[in-house]
Amino acid sequence: MIFISTFSTGLRRVLPALALAVSGLALTGCVVAPAYPVGDVVYAPSAPPPLQAEVIPVAPSPVHVWINGYWGWGGGRYAWTPGYWAVPPRPGYAWHPRRWEHGPRGWQQHGGRWGPR
Repeated sequence: MIFISTFSTGLRRVLPALALAVSGLALTGCVVAPAYPVGDVVYAPSAPPPLQAEVIPVAPSPVHVWINGYWGWGGGRYAWTPGYWAVPPRPGYAWHPRRWEHGPRGWQQHGGRWGPR
């Protein structure tokens, strides 16, 4: 009789910790990622906000090109990155801006890049 009561007392002490450990192990496979990159494409669960109006300063030189600001996704939210002036990597190249498109996995961001006009 003493053995049974000692066993049940020990089990009552260990059972909550054991249940917590088992549930923790079960939940380690459940990860919710609101956005994830696939190559140079980022997916977000909701549409980006409207573009912000920017005051474009005077160009540093005639060869500089204005790169518009954009909404980027990270940390579970959109964040605005302001525009800036840049020099094309070679003559005849233009900036192809970042854009968001709705697709089967959510909203997809395609990165901006330099390319032929």
